[in-house]
Amino acid sequence: MVVARYLLLFVSLACCNRCAHAEERFAEPRAEFRAVWIATVANIDWPSEPGLTAERQQAELIDLLDLAKRLNFNAIVFQVRPACDALYESSLEPWSEFLFGEMGQPPEPFYDPLHFAVRAAHERGLELHAWFNPYRALHKSAKGPVSADHISRTHPELVRNYGDYLWLDPGASAAAEHSLAVMLDVVRRYDIDGIHMDDYFYPYPITTEVASAANGDALQGGPTRAKVPFPDDETWQQATSALPIDERNKITRDDWRRQNIDQFVERLYREVHRAKPWVKVGISPFGIWRPGHPPQIKGFDQYNEIYADARKWLQAGWVDYFTPQLYWKIGPPEQSFPALLDWWCDQNGHGRHIWPGLYTSRLLGRNSDWSADEIIAQIWATRAQNGATGTVHFSMKAIARNADGIADKLLAGPFREPARIPDCPWLSPRPSSDDRAEQ
Repeated sequence: MVVARYLLLFVSLACCNRCAHAEERFAEPRAEFRAVWIATVANIDWPSEPGLTAERQQAELIDLLDLAKRLNFNAIVFQVRPACDALYESSLEPWSEFLFGEMGQPPEPFYDPLHFAVRAAHERGLELHAWFNPYRALHKSAKGPVSADHISRTHPELVRNYGDYLWLDPGASAAAEHSLAVMLDVVRRYDIDGIHMDDYFYPYPITTEVASAANGDALQGGPTRAKVPFPDDETWQQATSALPIDERNKITRDDWRRQNIDQFVERLYREVHRAKPWVKVGISPFGIWRPGHPPQIKGFDQYNEIYADARKWLQAGWVDYFTPQLYWKIGPPEQSFPALLDWWCDQNGHGRHIWPGLYTSRLLGRNSDWSADEIIAQIWATRAQNGATGTVHFSMKAIARNADGIADKLLAGPFREPARIPDCPWLSPRPSSDDRAEQ
C-alpha cells in the first residue's frame, strides 16, 4: 500500500509537470471552460445577507462578475432555485427568502435578479448557466414562514419531511412535472447559456440511533445507527400496483427510484433542446459513481444511497457537459482526483465535455490542510487529462476572499490568459442576439 501511494503521487506530480509544459504550446486562446458556482442558498455567495436593498444586491453581484472577468473566468453557474423557490420572477414558485428575508417577498423597487445577472454576465463576455436543485423543497437554513404559494402548501401530497429538510418525492409524477416545468420556464423566458443541476436527487441519507434487540447489546457498545428510509411508501405502492401482476416482483424499490431519476434527466435533456437547441444541459453529480470504480476507490455510493446512476446519464449522452464533484486531493489513492477524472473520461462514449468540480472552498476552513497550490495542481492535471476541457470552482466566496492567495495564483498561473468556451458541435448554433430576442 505504501509503495502504491508513493507511485500514484509520483504519477500525479509528473502529470502536473507535463501540463505546465503543455501550456506553452498554446499561442491562441485555448478552449477551456472556466466557471465558478455562485451559491444563493443560505446566502453562501450572494447576496451576502438577506434584506439588502435591491441596489446593494446589484452592486454585490456586479462586483462578483467583475472579479470573474478580471481573473479570466468565462462562465458563471448561478443558483436560481435553492429549494422550490425562485431568485427570479416566477408564476410557479415564490420569491426566495434568501433575497429579502421573507419567502414570497418581491424586490422593492422591483428588479429581476436573473434577468439582471444574465445581462451583466453577457456584457462581460461571461456565459451564465442557471443552477437548479430539482427536488429539495425547503432548506434547513430557512428561517421565515413558508408562503402560501410554496409547493408544501399548494401540493402537500408531493412533499416529504426528511430530517431537517422538506423534499419533493421523485416517485410522484406530479412532482417531477412541476420541477421540469420550472426549469423549462426559465429556459424559455431568459437568455441563459445553460441549465445546471447539482448532486441532490433523492436526499443524502440520514441516520438515527437504534438499540439492537440482541441480549447484552449494551455491553457490546450500546446503540448503533441505522439509515432512516425515505418516506415514499405511498408512491412506491402506487407504482407497483399499476404494473401487471406478473411484473410486480421484477423491479426493486431501489431500481424504481433510480428509474425515476433517469426519466427526469432524459426528459430534461430532450425538452430543453426542444425549446432552445443551443442551451447546454449540465449535471454535477457526486464525484464517485460507486466504490471500486476505478478499483482503488472507496467512499460514498451515490448509486445505492441517492439513487443517482450518474454513469448512465453520461454514457447515454443525456448531458452536454458533466461536472463530477471531485472534491479530493491528487495524492490519496482511495479518493484520487486524477484517478477519478480519468475514470469519468473513460465513460464518455458520446464525447461530451468533462468539466470537473473543484472544492476551492476547502481553502476557507480554519483548520484545513488544503492549499491554493492543490487547486492549481488540479487545474494542470485536468489540462493533462485527455477528454477534460475545463473546471468549475465551488464556490465564489473562496475566490472573492482570495483564500490562501487563490485568485492571485490563478491569474499568475493557469488563468493568466483568457480562454474561449469549448464548442458543442452536437448542438445547434446559437442564434444572434436579435433572433434570440424574438423567441
